[in-house]
Amino acid sequence: MQRAQRIERRSRKQERLEARVTPAQKRLIERAAALRGTSVTEFVVASAQQAATKAIREFDVLHLRDEAREVFINAVLHPPAPSDTARAAVGRYGKRVGL
Repeated sequence: MQRAQRIERRSRKQERLEARVTPAQKRLIERAAALRGTSVTEFVVASAQQAATKAIREFDVLHLRDEAREVFINAVLHPPAPSDTARAAVGRYGKRVGL
C-alpha cells in the first residue's frame, strides 16, 4: 500500500475537494492527523480514499451475491433436462442398489 501512496503523491493533483465541518470535527481530524504524522489534507484524502474503496468493494460483493442468488434460484426452479450421460448413470445406480 505504501507504494500506491507514493505513486499517488507523485502524480499531479488537479482536482479539489472542500468540506465544511464543525469545530469539534476539525479538532478530531487534526488530532488524528498529528498522531499519524501527516498533514490534515493527507489524512483526510487517505481516509476518504479508504472509505470509498471499502464502500465500492462492499457494494460489488453485495451485487454479486444478489446475482449469484438469482442464478441459484433460477437453476433450482428451472433445472435443465438431464443429459443422456446422467440418465445412464441413474440407470447404473438403480441396478447397483436394486431399484
